[in-house]
Amino acid sequence: AIYPGSFDPVTHGHLDIASRASRLFDKVVVGVYDLPAKHLLFDTEERISLFTKAVENLKLTNVTVTPYNGLTVAFARQIGAQVIVRGLRMASDFEHEFEMALMNKKIAPGVELVCLMASLEFQFLSSSLLKEVCQLKGNISSLVPPHVEVALREKFNI
Repeated sequence: AIYPGSFDPVTHGHLDIASRASRLFDKVVVGVYDLPAKHLLFDTEERISLFTKAVENLKLTNVTVTPYNGLTVAFARQIGAQVIVRGLRMASDFEHEFEMALMNKKIAPGVELVCLMASLEFQFLSSSLLKEVCQLKGNISSLVPPHVEVALREKFNI
């Protein structure tokens, strides 16, 4: 299975989905999208490093982290993944994922989508909101691993 995203930065919500996916599938590849069409705080190498360290800390031995670009379904086929894992937080996530799933199914009929509902404590959590709270000097320690909090504070010179 692949778990794709920009992960700018990785949060406990992302790790929750990766951890749960690791119990469902023999191998999970976290695909860090190299060049998303949005402003990123961390470059690709930093995002890979932050997620990799978090996975190592959680001892998720069947989870690897790698960059990719282009279509997610093309990346899935390239590495032999049969499943794309996505996390859903709210209804708007469902609508977006449903739309993408239909397009992906048209492009790559053999790749399935599995959506995992975000755990209750992470329903509100997004990387964008997290960065805003951190930049305004809010407490984010319960939302990200310690090394990610340090990296965020360094980026914002806090």
